[in-house]
Amino acid sequence: MRIDPVPMLGLKQPTPPLGSLGPVNSKGQILRAGLVLALFACAFLLIGGDRVRAASNSDASFKHFVEGVWVDAAHLGVSRQTFDAAFAGVTPDPAIVAKTEKQAEFVKPIGDYLASAVSNARIEKGRAQHQQWSAVLDKIEATYGVDRYVVLAVWGMETNYGGFTGNTPVIRALATLAHAGYRTKFFRGELLKALQILEAKHVSVAEFTGSWAGAMGQTQFMPSSFMKFAVDYDGDGHKNIWTNVPDALASTANYLAKNGWERDVTWGYEAIVPPRADLSALSQGYHHFNDWIAAGLIRADGSRMPTEGEAMLLQPAGSDGPTFLVTHNFKIIRTYNNSMSYALGVALLSDRVAGQEPLRQAWPIALR
Repeated sequence: MRIDPVPMLGLKQPTPPLGSLGPVNSKGQILRAGLVLALFACAFLLIGGDRVRAASNSDASFKHFVEGVWVDAAHLGVSRQTFDAAFAGVTPDPAIVAKTEKQAEFVKPIGDYLASAVSNARIEKGRAQHQQWSAVLDKIEATYGVDRYVVLAVWGMETNYGGFTGNTPVIRALATLAHAGYRTKFFRGELLKALQILEAKHVSVAEFTGSWAGAMGQTQFMPSSFMKFAVDYDGDGHKNIWTNVPDALASTANYLAKNGWERDVTWGYEAIVPPRADLSALSQGYHHFNDWIAAGLIRADGSRMPTEGEAMLLQPAGSDGPTFLVTHNFKIIRTYNNSMSYALGVALLSDRVAGQEPLRQAWPIALR
């Protein structure tokens, strides 16, 4: 799951360098030289003292922050033992905040992003995972009504089917961001929920790892999403989205279902717009498929267009790139990650894993 990039708040500007102390004349040279040395010594001590005090103040500030978190965590039923274990050796990680503005779905051109998201390797691995977990996916799809291939695609997009779930301690990541002033209210809330997850013993402190922003497990839930949507699929008493694939897949399906996924409805289709078609009346919002048929649109793969339901026109690269008719379920994918590029990545990967052909229309070179 993505975290919207927001500039860091409250960072101090660096202290400017000391200027020259000026020339020394011959009269009173020893005294002046002594004065210069003394001033340099004082400056050195002052600068060193400032650095020590800055470090001390930073340490003190983080300690004060942690003490405040404990007060709220205790009110939420977190034991002192759990809290101390969670924060043992935890210090702020200055490298984390640098990652807040570098998410691929924002910095890559959409064609490049999708080429990576829907790579042949990811498609083939998704098909292998579908075969391995077919029986589980049968039950999950029947229970939650969410397209199995969309669930698989979220898994593939988030962690390459569990290939890398993140190695940053969740408590450190969330504490760093909240203490640094980056969306403090949000990340402090996530930190408290993370402590509740530990208290419920769904995961050990050692295994409680995730992304730089605290997204966790095979399909990268934030702690608040875990609290709302995580599922104990195998009934062992733990909602283990870290190492238990059925729990992770069922949790993702539950997330999408609870956010409004429509059963037996696809995310959408690639479409072809006829030359000189007048789409002015259909350019905004959702319209019945019959309206799109009347406007002359057809499916790019030659299949029959639905005659029930609604769809919206989506042309991410303008009329020179691929055209899509997306249903309300595409909007549900965006609740998982609001990036349009990400949602298209999930949608197109799900189609390819299911055996469909690549897009007919290429992305413009400028957007590849």
